[in-house]
Amino acid sequence: MRDPQPFDEAAALRAHAARVHALSRPGAVAPGVTLAPAGRPPQRIETHLSTLLLWPERVLKLKKPLCRSFVDFSTAALREAACRHELRLNRRTAPQDYLDVLPVVQTPDGPRITGASLANSDPPLDWAVLMRRFDPQQGFDHLAATGRLHTGHIDALAQQIAQFHQALPPAPAGWGDTETTRHWPRDNLRELAALLPAHDMAAQADLARLAAWTEARGAALAPLIGQRRAAGRVRECHGDLHLGNVVWSEDAPLIFDALEFNEALRQIDTVGELAFAFMDLHAHGLPRLAWRLASAVLEAEDDIAALPLLGWWAAYRAAVRAKVALLADGGPEGQARARQLLALALRLADLAPAPAPPRLVLMMGLSGSGKSRVAAALAEGLGGVRLRSDVERKRLFGLSPQARGGAALGLYAPEAGQRTYARLQALAEAALAAGVPVVVDAASLRRAERDAMRALAARLGRPFTLLLCHAPEAVLRQRLAERQARGDDASDAGPDLLATQAGWAEWPGADEAADTWRLDTATDTVPWPQALEAWLAQAAAP
Repeated sequence: MRDPQPFDEAAALRAHAARVHALSRPGAVAPGVTLAPAGRPPQRIETHLSTLLLWPERVLKLKKPLCRSFVDFSTAALREAACRHELRLNRRTAPQDYLDVLPVVQTPDGPRITGASLANSDPPLDWAVLMRRFDPQQGFDHLAATGRLHTGHIDALAQQIAQFHQALPPAPAGWGDTETTRHWPRDNLRELAALLPAHDMAAQADLARLAAWTEARGAALAPLIGQRRAAGRVRECHGDLHLGNVVWSEDAPLIFDALEFNEALRQIDTVGELAFAFMDLHAHGLPRLAWRLASAVLEAEDDIAALPLLGWWAAYRAAVRAKVALLADGGPEGQARARQLLALALRLADLAPAPAPPRLVLMMGLSGSGKSRVAAALAEGLGGVRLRSDVERKRLFGLSPQARGGAALGLYAPEAGQRTYARLQALAEAALAAGVPVVVDAASLRRAERDAMRALAARLGRPFTLLLCHAPEAVLRQRLAERQARGDDASDAGPDLLATQAGWAEWPGADEAADTWRLDTATDTVPWPQALEAWLAQAAAP
């Protein structure tokens, strides 16, 4: 509850700064609260909402006494509530790393951090979250900035995000409705306009264009936003899932620092969560990793239907970061960063027509020919998504991608194959209708399967490519044996399947040559990644 007297933010921030300084002195931590070796002063970091005191293994995080349109930390009671929300929310993804909420009390020697059981009878001055300290060199933002973020990091993060979302219940009624969802981007752009220098006419013009697009696109997407709310896609998410809030820890990505101060900003559509990390990868100059992440998360969550919303949410996320940049630094450096993010928002909003319409690529080849690896690289390069027959086939039978014994359940009977390709066609159509290129990763050994995909592309007016991967039989057998031994792939194919496939495969005839590209995935003279890059450059040309 707010105090009845007017809130003097400037005075409150001065008191906060003095309190933080006092907590940095030796003896400011009571016995029984383990933070650091005695006498060692902490490092201090400022964000636009918090101050952090960092010791070698522990961190104390105090909320700044602020009152904004999106956050109210103006009283100690409100800050305590926010600290307790932070502890609860982050224990969902980092239970061993968010340790406690501790009171700051007044003593004759000045403010002191105590354990909850050690607090005196006077009301605490403030509250702090106690956390384990992460290695900043392993933050995904730092890994991205130093060129060390790779596909293994992204694949693991995609799995974490999907598992987190799937464990969350649908939001209660009243959260994530269409009007609320459209309100936040609109409100953020108004605040951003007030922070941008009035004399920066180019930035103000870009902001006006983005605002007009956001409003128009939001209106067009309103029915889909409402449908997804009704279908349970709105959940209490992390709310602030950019790369700075992910760290590589103990050989896995650890997601931390969930948005605790405004429930409406975390009770959102799951694609809005994905869009933050997707946008941030673009901001770090890593569009291929951005699409790898999006494709993997949407596949795991069975949510290709979210694609029309991805650009709208991503543009909003870029504009949010532009505002945060100006709140943190209103000077030339902050303004330059905000302009970069505003330009990114416009690119993600796709205000300019793409150089080429979204393409449908259908993979073809025997098991072990490298289709999945090539398909993943191709989808990233095209800026699109990959659809895997092995995953969708098992999904039709209610199985996880790693489930085995599919043959006994009839997964590979002709009727199951027809259902699988029909599902792949429906998903491909949804992606293409959203303006997103799609790579269908399937064997496609039957002429009818290829013709159906070719007809779909023609009906939608999209370019079509059949990509036939091939390699010597010895290479195929070796790959399949290794994959079978690992047991980490959605495919059930083993070396014994090759002879069966080769016996009934219907290889492309002369009438399919015009849109067929044959790729040798085992050659040593021109490695397939090099050939793939050359093809991508040609495909991107208008």
